[in-house]
Amino acid sequence: MTDGHLFNNISLGGRGGTNPGQLKIHAGGILWKKLGGGKAVEVDKSDILGVTWMKVPRTNQLGVRIKDGLYYKFTGFRDQDVASLTNFFMNNFGITPEEKQLSVSGHNWGEVDLNGNMLTFVVGSKQAFEVSLADVSQTQLQGKNDVILEFHVDDTTGANEKDSLMEISFHIPNSNTKFVGDENRPPAQVFRDKIMSVADVGAGAEEAVVTFEGIAILTPRGRYSVELHLSFLRLQGQANDFKIQYSSVVRLFLLPKANQPHTFVVVTLDPPIRKGQTLYPHIVLQFETDYVVQSELSMSDDLLNTKYKDKLEPSYKGLIHEVFTTILRGLSGAKVTKPGKFRSFSDGYAVKSSLKAEDGVLYPLEKSFFFLPKPPTLILHEEIDYVEFERHAAGGSNMHYFDLLIRLKTEQEHLFRNVQRNEYHNLFNFISSKGLKIMNLGDERAGEGVAKILQHEEDDAVDPHLERIRNEAGGDESDEEDEDFVIDKDDGGSPTDDSGEEGSDASLSGDEKEKPVKKDPRKEPSSSKASKKKSRDGDDDSKKKKQKKKKDPNAPKRAMSGFMFFSQMERENVKKTNPGISFTDVGKALGERWKKMSAEEKEPYEAKARADKKRYKDEISGYKNPQPMSIDSGNDSESA
Repeated sequence: MTDGHLFNNISLGGRGGTNPGQLKIHAGGILWKKLGGGKAVEVDKSDILGVTWMKVPRTNQLGVRIKDGLYYKFTGFRDQDVASLTNFFMNNFGITPEEKQLSVSGHNWGEVDLNGNMLTFVVGSKQAFEVSLADVSQTQLQGKNDVILEFHVDDTTGANEKDSLMEISFHIPNSNTKFVGDENRPPAQVFRDKIMSVADVGAGAEEAVVTFEGIAILTPRGRYSVELHLSFLRLQGQANDFKIQYSSVVRLFLLPKANQPHTFVVVTLDPPIRKGQTLYPHIVLQFETDYVVQSELSMSDDLLNTKYKDKLEPSYKGLIHEVFTTILRGLSGAKVTKPGKFRSFSDGYAVKSSLKAEDGVLYPLEKSFFFLPKPPTLILHEEIDYVEFERHAAGGSNMHYFDLLIRLKTEQEHLFRNVQRNEYHNLFNFISSKGLKIMNLGDERAGEGVAKILQHEEDDAVDPHLERIRNEAGGDESDEEDEDFVIDKDDGGSPTDDSGEEGSDASLSGDEKEKPVKKDPRKEPSSSKASKKKSRDGDDDSKKKKQKKKKDPNAPKRAMSGFMFFSQMERENVKKTNPGISFTDVGKALGERWKKMSAEEKEPYEAKARADKKRYKDEISGYKNPQPMSIDSGNDSESA
């Protein structure tokens, strides 16, 4: 590359364990993004003081020291990457990377090198280990020669790794020549004083700047006293106590609920806090919307006028969620996201829906979607492959609802169910305005948008799958329902089953057809004037319904996805490998294998899918549906 180098499997080391991500080294500096979103590191070329290479087990580590004293360690480079990046740093940054060697001997005698806020322990000419002094919370002088360093331990530390560094003890003899002291100040005391000058010492015992009592937190669930300190926040409950460094706070979300007495404030963390085996990347706090508080900050005037100038004020009075967010933002430096331009049908900021059998609300934000309160699910627009509007799976009495499927580029899917149909147009317009791909009802005429298709019912080029749904609900007396996302009233079975409707002649045997079938009048679709006249002349209504439900045998066969081609090829192999496996488990096994396949492995099947899709589009362009068809879900995506 002439403009830089891109690496996909590079880990950033530091407090909270190592995080895998993508690293780009370009002419303007360095950019690292965590895999799956969240934490990001951006270093400008002018801020870089030095670069080091070190050979570590199985790979190479790049160390980058910047002007404000921070030191970043990126791991995962191949040997050939070291040579190419060394030349790149020399040619573009004017920096010659320094090579360091790692000591793997068992010696415990060495030298301490303090450079900025990094402490390096060197054995001979090789580095044994290094630690960031910004992570030091306490220092103790034990006797005359031993100095103990204790490190910050909060609930985000160890979220990604089982073990965390708690403390290190250094023995500094009186004969030490690097930390020269006198009778009153031995070398160990000199060493401790230097550590104290740069370490984040005393943060664990500091007084809270402000405290909010009895706050309801939905995840992790409980009622907590929330303390905001200078360098961390603490959640104190009856059963749990969480301490969270501000360095772990990625973003704040202030999300009101329309016509509701509560407002959400979400603190997004990276790394997340841990409770047992459960990780919580989002803390969801719920405040009473109309509750007014007056808070005085416990902070010196010097701090207010220097470090927190233009960030905080001595006192606040206002709505509790606004006061809390303002103070937390000033202390942590995290950005605050509020609702954007989207408005629901009821003029709110979110739409009611369900995710994984949990009821909640979905906030369409300017750069993301956020489902709350449980499970709190943040989906960035840049992570989305496509969205799809679907018939509500339940059918029947749920005719006033639809489902929204969001598929990520990682092939993960989020299905938001039970969205009220009157929210459809607002959601569609918002998603379209963000440039997100909409795969709706077979993806026919996706460029023109489903909204246009719904408005022109007599258009000859109408999506045939959308027309099928319309025909099934076309007897409804309300014309408005035909213009929206239509949900069938008389669908009593599975929405993907052509013959499973109760009372349909197609599902009855010869003897059963002669027997009167008791029908629920609420499920019976109203007829048009022409069909009512035929009924009065003696035509059999059940025969009419049988004709309505008949599927056109001349209709083109639907296009298959890459996964479906893969399933056809591998289904028998799965059955042979797992004798007696159930039909459902076969589908699950195929789905798991498909998810683990690389893009190259999937390509032959995806190529077949593209060819089949072209075949279908060619056939459907010359086909006009002569009669109504049975209902399907309109979902072309295949998931296991």
